[in-house]
Amino acid sequence: MKLNGLTGSIVALITPFHEDGSVNFHKLGELVEFHISHGTDGILTLGTTGESATMTHEEDLAVCKFVVEQVAGRVPVIAGSGSNCTQTMLEKSLAYEAAGADGLLLITPYYNKANAEGMYRHFVTVADAVHIPCLVYNVPGRTGCSIPVSVVERLAKHPNICGMKEASGDMSYAAKIAHCVGPDFALWSGNDDITIPILSLGGSGVISVWANIQPAECHQMVQEYLTGDQNKAREIYLKYLQVMNHLFLEVNPIPVKTAMNMMGMGVGPMRLPLCEMSEGASATLRATLAEAGLV
Repeated sequence: MKLNGLTGSIVALITPFHEDGSVNFHKLGELVEFHISHGTDGILTLGTTGESATMTHEEDLAVCKFVVEQVAGRVPVIAGSGSNCTQTMLEKSLAYEAAGADGLLLITPYYNKANAEGMYRHFVTVADAVHIPCLVYNVPGRTGCSIPVSVVERLAKHPNICGMKEASGDMSYAAKIAHCVGPDFALWSGNDDITIPILSLGGSGVISVWANIQPAECHQMVQEYLTGDQNKAREIYLKYLQVMNHLFLEVNPIPVKTAMNMMGMGVGPMRLPLCEMSEGASATLRATLAEAGLV
């Protein structure tokens, strides 16, 4: 399934765990069905929200295979294969391609970072080696580095790099790379709270944390905007903006998994170093969910 031309809401899917910390594959299957039945346009597994940073490579591959099999071609499946080691990212990318993923999400080289040329080679090493499309992922708040505009311009010309998840939260930066958007290079919001502004720059949609709890609303918001009813899209956006914001009261995915558990979805705990929310933040989140009619 191709990613070119894809629009809408791609859920940054959480990974459910049992109380002992093992992956809850039964619940994972339920979540996939929940999203497909509620209009989610694509599924990203093993991203930041999916806690891949605290999972083993063997667990990552098992989750990727499971999601691909459960989805069974109904929507595109994108697997987060990023690493700050280019060779590791390449190995994971090849494994996820073999497992049937439709696309890959490639993060910038965090911690060790890179200069502009090294960052370009980091992404192109994978894009040259695989036969499925790649999205590059800019999230400087997590990685400590941002993809230079000049590098985005080069990457946008690569035939196997189909777009970018832009999660800097910096609309000035997003505007500087918006000229790269075209039929072969899509811009995706990586922050729910700036989805509408990103769409105004020619974005294709959002890779969403919020969609974990309100997939239908997220899908509708994007589609209303893209099909011309910007007033309706803005209405949905403003109605749920507080929910979106409060899913980041603490580091993601602590609040969204907490919210899902509050809503009775039974997705289990996080893995250390992520732990339960503070009492004050949890109370604020519950109040926001209640106001939105979610609990």
